[in-house]
Amino acid sequence: MVIPVHDVNPVRRTPWVTYALIAANVFVFLIMPGLAGSVAGDSSLAQLCHLQAFLDHYAAVPQELIHHQMPRVVPTGEVAVGSHGPGCVVGAPGYDKSPALSVLTAMFLHGSWLHLLGNMLFLLIFGNNIEDRLGHVRFAVFYVACGYAAAYGYALANSDSTAPLIGASGAIAGVLGAYLVLYPKARIWVLVPFLIFLPLRLPAWIVLGFWFGLQAVYSSGQGISEAGAVAYLAHVVGFLAGMLIAWPLRPGTPPPPAPRGLLFGRRARPNW
Repeated sequence: MVIPVHDVNPVRRTPWVTYALIAANVFVFLIMPGLAGSVAGDSSLAQLCHLQAFLDHYAAVPQELIHHQMPRVVPTGEVAVGSHGPGCVVGAPGYDKSPALSVLTAMFLHGSWLHLLGNMLFLLIFGNNIEDRLGHVRFAVFYVACGYAAAYGYALANSDSTAPLIGASGAIAGVLGAYLVLYPKARIWVLVPFLIFLPLRLPAWIVLGFWFGLQAVYSSGQGISEAGAVAYLAHVVGFLAGMLIAWPLRPGTPPPPAPRGLLFGRRARPNW
């Protein structure tokens, strides 16, 4: 796996929507109930029950998206002690939930610092150029549309699943798909783990093509033992949606600047 750290593709305008999305994701993560303790490793059962109830309320659930039915019982956030020991109390939901709206709220929920920071890194590196090409308003609409496509695409393939879907990964995958279509030759600085983290500058089509290939393999359950823990299929659907939306914009997209300086350890030819 390669870790992107920077792209050689300057923008013409400040990516305010990208920055706002990053700020919103970080803010929501910090105020999620019960998460601070779980990150520190000292979660109480009450904190975990509260977090589970929060996710069932605001996360997207495939079964709810497809069948438009709320479950009869959900976690209430309270703890009870029974014959088998303490556990989370379940009961009738005390709220009305819109499955369609839950897709939007789920895009701002993350399960860990690693989940959050990984998503925000990709959004920061690749989102600014897509926002620069689309404009602020169209980029915001594009981002949300890719997130919805990813969530519903995953839900259609897993219509009976009750596992909550959270994270901005599907929407950000759409950003990556658009970047591959619009800027395939842009150079991306990446860190490649090979004994140490080796810095390389690679074309976007290699970096993003490799990333998409991994998601496709993982979505089929191959290559890892815990494929079900991450909604890789949502990444695949979001990526393809981003590609399709961006494809008509290819003819009017200015190319990225020609690479200069060192490339794979040797000096690239200057662009005179």
